[in-house]
Amino acid sequence: MTKRRFLPVLILFMLPLLTTAAEIDVIADLFKSGNSAELSKHFAQSLDVTLLKEENVYSKTQAELVLKKFFEQNKPKAVKVLHRVNTSNTYRFGVLLLSTDKGNYRVSLTMNSIKGSLQIIELRIEAEKP
Repeated sequence: MTKRRFLPVLILFMLPLLTTAAEIDVIADLFKSGNSAELSKHFAQSLDVTLLKEENVYSKTQAELVLKKFFEQNKPKAVKVLHRVNTSNTYRFGVLLLSTDKGNYRVSLTMNSIKGSLQIIELRIEAEKP
């Protein structure tokens, strides 16, 4: 009986860890589907974007258009979550391996809590080194 009393407390402490994994996995799934519109819902109002060798600060809308063009030129085939940092409720970092019809890319993203919601503040897409 006493073990059941602690179960809600245990669940309460485990819930942030479960949602953390889900955030990176949701973003990975959006990369796999090449869905720039849904991805942009996770963007901050402005974010640093590095796409191959081009680096710039874009608005949420501009970043969506840049990603849309990238997905049109590189049809996603598969995504693998390579690394994730989820030790804080206000910060996340993830590295994805994106396979497309034109090649493989390493995607890294940084999320920060803005007004209580985790949003992507930095996105890097680089050609995977052989």
